[in-house]
Amino acid sequence: MKQFEFFEHTADIGVKAYGKSLEEAFSNAALGVFEIITDTSKVSPVIFREIYLNGYDLENLLYKWIEELLYYYDSELLLFSKFEIMIDQDTITLEGRAWGEKFDLTKHERRTVVKAMTYHQLSIEKIDDEYIITFVVDI
Repeated sequence: MKQFEFFEHTADIGVKAYGKSLEEAFSNAALGVFEIITDTSKVSPVIFREIYLNGYDLENLLYKWIEELLYYYDSELLLFSKFEIMIDQDTITLEGRAWGEKFDLTKHERRTVVKAMTYHQLSIEKIDDEYIITFVVDI
């Protein structure tokens, strides 16, 4: 099963992420965002940030998840490549860890800057045994 893919959008980049669980789909969505920024296979999971979020629905929780990760990139130049999260769908909360390292020009390729998460085309679907998350990021 593929983790994520990109789709054409007029001025931004669309991401479609997949997972057998909601947690796996959220993790793959985050991985897709950081793959826009750099080659995530070269990002070592040596530091982590603990993340606790709540939302008013799953789409809002996803929005906050991606924005939180981008905040760490913007403020600390942290790139992420590994995620361990738990989502409680009853309380619409997410808690977990994002693993990665600081951007290092000698190690990490500089690709496209992701400015922000958007609500444009944002959807979370469960089709059979698979979650599919679709969204657009502002570049």
